[in-house]
Amino acid sequence: MTGFRTTTTAEEIIRREGIVRAGSRMVPEEVPIAFSYGGSTHAVMMGTPADLDDFAVGFSLTEGIITSMAEIEEITVLDEGQGLDVQVTLAEDKEDALRVRRRHMAGPVGCGLCGIESIEQAMRVVPDVSDVAMALTAEDITGAIAALNGAQPLHAQTHAVHGAGFYVPGEGLIAVREDVGRHNALDKLAGAVIRAGRHGREGIVAVTSRISVEMVQKAAILGSSTLVAISAPTALAIRTAEEAGMTLVALTRGEDFEIFSGYQRISLAPATDVA
Repeated sequence: MTGFRTTTTAEEIIRREGIVRAGSRMVPEEVPIAFSYGGSTHAVMMGTPADLDDFAVGFSLTEGIITSMAEIEEITVLDEGQGLDVQVTLAEDKEDALRVRRRHMAGPVGCGLCGIESIEQAMRVVPDVSDVAMALTAEDITGAIAALNGAQPLHAQTHAVHGAGFYVPGEGLIAVREDVGRHNALDKLAGAVIRAGRHGREGIVAVTSRISVEMVQKAAILGSSTLVAISAPTALAIRTAEEAGMTLVALTRGEDFEIFSGYQRISLAPATDVA
């Protein structure tokens, strides 16, 4: 589809256990990826040049540009030499709505909150997922992270990318996406899930990064009631998860994890004293 590779070999000097030697290692590529709607660039992200259709769908969903796959008519990826231009053709009503939104944008951005011009927009209310009746076990939590750790080929090569996976109890890990950016990995996953005809309400979003507020927002927009991570959350992420009725689990290492909100969805057998 493009001339961009996801990895390259870097020459290096290695010092290990007092011994110095020449060596090499695989490192991930990072390129500018522009998202264009109606021929106009909306945002430029630095990311891994892979799974770009998933990225386009997930980004469009989590940024509120679309609410379903049916609102995207076509996705075309153009190789611009130094980067990639992902051109998304929207249904006419969505194109019109985005055109109005653009007129109110303060300027271009390249982060997890694209097209945001005010503090109020950045602190957007996330969907309420408190009605998702998902009964989970401790094994579901640890199993989601264990499965994700074993399903990241790019990370296995480079040890330099984030992963996001969608784990359905009783089925296992049904989708994994990787990227040098943690927000990008989650957007790609969201796109993969809805392109597969699945819904976030069916499972757990598992990530290898820390949990920032944007990660909670994106998981909730996908519809998932449970977000599980290897690293710790921010205070705002916890408050946002509580407001959304989301189960937030972090610092998942081996059989251990810490629940910061929504512990009622998880059966902590044997009996555990939870104040």
